[in-house]
Amino acid sequence: MVAKIDADSCTGCGSCVDECPAAAISLSDEDIAVVDESECLDCGACEDACPNNAITIE
Repeated sequence: MVAKIDADSCTGCGSCVDECPAAAISLSDEDIAVVDESECLDCGACEDACPNNAITIE
């Protein structure tokens, strides 16, 4: 399982970046969250932190 970002819902607020304990999420040049799947811990912290419900753990 890994965090998946819905690019249409992501506003680039950075809440998920701040909450990720593995530093597996960054913002692209387009201000969309991007997950480094090899670093993701599947912990769900980013999903809980996202105010736009743009992240799911799949």
